[in-house]
Amino acid sequence: MTDTRRPAPLSRVARSLSVARRTTAIATILVLTPLGGVNGQHSSGSDKSPVEEANPLVGTAPLDRPELIGNAPPPGEPVYSGITSPGARLPNSSVEAAPVNVNVEATYPTGVATPYHYPSPTMIGFTGGGGPSYGARAQPIIMPVVGDWTVPPAYTQAYYDKAKEVARPGYYSVYLDTFRTRAELTATQWTSLMRFTFPASERSHLILNLPGRGGEVEVVGNTQVRGIAAERGDDDARDGRYFVAQFSKPFSGYGTFRKSPGTSRGYGIGDKDVVPASRTITGSFAGTYLNFTTKQDETVLVKIAHGQSFADAERRLRQEQPGWNFEGVHQAAANTWAALLNRVQVKGGTPKQRMLFYSTLFQSFASPRLLAHKGERFTDTNGKIQTATYDRYGPVPFWDTGRNQIVLLELMEPELVQNVMRSELDMARERGYMNTSFHGDNAVFLYLGAWKRGIAFDYAAAYAFLRRNAVDPKGPRGYLAEYQRNGWIADEIPPGNPSPPYAGGKAGAATTLEYAWDDHAMADFAERLGKTDDAKLFRARASNWRNVFDPSIGFVRGRTADGKWIAPFDPQEPYYNYMMKEASGWSTLWLVPHDVQGLAAALGGRAKFNAKLDRFFATPYTPTGICRDCTGMIGQYVQGNQPDQHAAYLYAWSGQPWKTQALMRRILDTLYGSDASGYGYPGMDDQGATSSWYALSAMGFYPVDPSSDVYVLGSPVFDEVALRLGNGRTLEIVARGNSPTNIYIQSATLNGKPWTKPWFSHADVKDGARLELIMGARPNPNWGSAVADAPPSLSPPAS
Repeated sequence: MTDTRRPAPLSRVARSLSVARRTTAIATILVLTPLGGVNGQHSSGSDKSPVEEANPLVGTAPLDRPELIGNAPPPGEPVYSGITSPGARLPNSSVEAAPVNVNVEATYPTGVATPYHYPSPTMIGFTGGGGPSYGARAQPIIMPVVGDWTVPPAYTQAYYDKAKEVARPGYYSVYLDTFRTRAELTATQWTSLMRFTFPASERSHLILNLPGRGGEVEVVGNTQVRGIAAERGDDDARDGRYFVAQFSKPFSGYGTFRKSPGTSRGYGIGDKDVVPASRTITGSFAGTYLNFTTKQDETVLVKIAHGQSFADAERRLRQEQPGWNFEGVHQAAANTWAALLNRVQVKGGTPKQRMLFYSTLFQSFASPRLLAHKGERFTDTNGKIQTATYDRYGPVPFWDTGRNQIVLLELMEPELVQNVMRSELDMARERGYMNTSFHGDNAVFLYLGAWKRGIAFDYAAAYAFLRRNAVDPKGPRGYLAEYQRNGWIADEIPPGNPSPPYAGGKAGAATTLEYAWDDHAMADFAERLGKTDDAKLFRARASNWRNVFDPSIGFVRGRTADGKWIAPFDPQEPYYNYMMKEASGWSTLWLVPHDVQGLAAALGGRAKFNAKLDRFFATPYTPTGICRDCTGMIGQYVQGNQPDQHAAYLYAWSGQPWKTQALMRRILDTLYGSDASGYGYPGMDDQGATSSWYALSAMGFYPVDPSSDVYVLGSPVFDEVALRLGNGRTLEIVARGNSPTNIYIQSATLNGKPWTKPWFSHADVKDGARLELIMGARPNPNWGSAVADAPPSLSPPAS
């Protein structure tokens, strides 16, 4: 057995990228190059390099065509965007300098809080770390104001010109028309830098405040403000609750404010305390106002860092931003992104396709977030301050990014994945169990997928905690004792008979499917470790999906505790936790990626499986209930949420891969960027998941089961793709005769030899490979359709 504990040697390319990502801005500030020349490589058919193609505004807007958004949203709510941020950050960074145009604390909940929504016409401030912008947890908020200002959360809003809004990797800029002020943002690994260009005024201000949970704010001298955000458990700032903000220009006056203590209200949110010339304040929305007299186009810069103490924050500012070189910091950020994005080169495609591809690739590196470089301090999951012995990352959102983005990281950044696995393992040691996400137990996908892709690690140590999750009813797998006893999880009809989508419940049917998928991966994992008894146990449990499949109707369906099928049952009704999880019966049916052939057999064989898939994509979406997560529609298919995002690739198992090819082009063309802004997503990105789906699929392949080493072919939108793998080798995908009409694979070769399979394994390409596809305008039903050419499955091929 291969030694899994010694780190595998990385290629020179991978090592150099790793060093580049860990080098602070100072080194690159010393030697500046023009911003247009940082990139060095240009995609064919474009005079732009990858970093210039990428637009971080992609993902911040919702789709707007009614036929694509189903019956969402619920009345009184906006349609989901990707809930991404256009702010300035480095790859996988905990710190982002970001715009805020949604007053989250004065809005009704609509799922995950988002501080930026593209359609919003007014800006209320900017953040620079102190928590992720995802979920609107960053703090403090800083806003330039000219003239009168108001106390948050009644923020002084500014209209801004969308035509003057600019977002690039590592940079954001917007012109605030109301105050005739430009705001520009950039960032290093642990600090943010903001540049505000004011008009001539004796009443220029910077308003700085903590959010509603409050904390302490202190004005120090006439060029610094510092503070401590109040604790809030797991939502604490990953980069530290302490912040230090320094200003390039002394302020001429200052004061403090807060929301008055207590719940007494006249109208609105109650009263406020504003104290001129005060230096300290504690409370909800605690903050300070700083006054400046500015000349026309005079700039005031603000640099901000967070840490586990004021000393930590000040150290980060000294190390990463000793001066006020905005262009230098901007350049360093652009160089870092260029080094990463340049590793994927494409030729062909339209300008919009190239923009969407590099933008989604950019957004794919939103998580997991770095908590501390080796040698730096961080707060562990038990609230203890530790010193990192390696690059420590935050939790992986396994139910989301564990399905696709993790595979992209495994392909491109194996060293980062090693550190992520170490981080998750140490979090398991701290808490006693491996992290989970939502109702699945998908951490095993990360470890097994990495192992199969040759990333060295102590997998036996990880398995001990993965196994504990899978067999200990006291662990994080909900309803595990019931699952172990019955082989399925029962559902309860929610009390009060609420109408769909039933927010309450156990999501028993969907959770059973998730656990069966997890258990299949656990069986493979155990087998690799020589644990035959465990492998036998988990292999049997991998078929538990059959216990919630009702053959009389051909759908996965909930069961009551006595084993009876729940009735009435309408497979197109979406549910949040009743039988299904954020999905309908139609969407949930396909959640058996480890046993597609078994599902095909249960549906009556290949022909009936294909007919069912056809109906899935063709049946109009007309449910009674409204699922805000269910957007990005093709028939019953929902691209905007995770449960069925792999479904279009399943034709590879049933002998009709040309249908996958046609669907890929349709999804890529219509469900991303088809709105008026061109930035729309079909639904929440969930920290890189929906973005990674596009990036992988646009290249022409997708990991239907991330715990496997199999990539299923789709239809690449580019004539040529060159993906530099983490070991320095290159995977080339060439689509000859490719065009908007020539979307079907006629034949293929891999390294010059005929290739008849609609999939390839990691072993086929790990040392570098050239996959050539001959494209045509009509399907070739003879290519990739043989039973023997189908991808692997738990069950033998269906007839």
